[in-house]
Amino acid sequence: MKTALLALAFVLVSMVSPAHAETHLTKSGRAFYVNGKLVNSGSTAAGKLVNARMVNAVFEDTKRPAFDPQANTNEFTARMSDYLNAGVNAFTISLQGGNPGYEGAKNTGINADGTLKASYMKRVAQVIDAANAKGAIIILGIYYQRQDQYVRDQAAIKAGVVNVMKWVAARGYKNVIVEVANEYGHSGFDHAILRSASGVASLINLAKQTAPGIMVTASGYGDGILAKEIIAASSVLVIHLNGVDPSGYAKKIDALKSYNKPIVCNEDPKGGSTGATAASTAVNAGSGWGYLHRSNQDYPFSFKGPTEASTVYNRFKALTARQ
Repeated sequence: MKTALLALAFVLVSMVSPAHAETHLTKSGRAFYVNGKLVNSGSTAAGKLVNARMVNAVFEDTKRPAFDPQANTNEFTARMSDYLNAGVNAFTISLQGGNPGYEGAKNTGINADGTLKASYMKRVAQVIDAANAKGAIIILGIYYQRQDQYVRDQAAIKAGVVNVMKWVAARGYKNVIVEVANEYGHSGFDHAILRSASGVASLINLAKQTAPGIMVTASGYGDGILAKEIIAASSVLVIHLNGVDPSGYAKKIDALKSYNKPIVCNEDPKGGSTGATAASTAVNAGSGWGYLHRSNQDYPFSFKGPTEASTVYNRFKALTARQ
């Protein structure tokens, strides 16, 4: 009888507290640590986040009812270990996704008043929980051009930031970096606060005040440049390198090193041998590098693991291997 009661108690506790290791991201200077250990210790990528852009892994389009958002998220989470085994440390996902390859989608986890959409956040939690269990990091984007218009006004934009930070904190996540805006200042943003560096910096500060201890940032354009207001406010410096030749990476990254914060590129669509060179060049210059594979972001989405871009992922494996 006693044994049966103990077994029942174990089952009930397991239901409340899922059995997985907590992944805790910290930083010191320009280096990242997971659970107190230097990320990619002993490798070329020591201290840097090698990452993959999966912003549409939690996508929905309320104008496209035939699309199954849950099946899409399930496909990604089922492949997560394959990407991690290829050397990936982090994934970028977003509450407003990324350009799905067509115009007019309505894809937002943030309601008009800045509250969070429960069904959307359930998929986001599924991805973060899976990453947390596997020792991986999530860069969680909030606002994306083409979608911020579905949030009513500036007050609601601010409320959205506060609600996301409270949600991350309430769930106890320590493996999340929050990216307030993707490519701040982009002309595709409807709200003025998202079109200016000072406005986005104020949102970063609001986020940090709401949930101290959670890293917050915003990404710049594909030119690898960040405004001083963004640099000062951000916990982590997040750049995009879409429009920069790998030969120019060192100059872009060197310009940010003096701020003594970790540097992460989390968007670059260069594939094949050029992508492999881009990954190595960024890492050697002092930044993590993030691969955007078009089939992961363009509808219909596909998550097939490292075989979808073997040259790039083979380089990830080499960069993160202990020497």
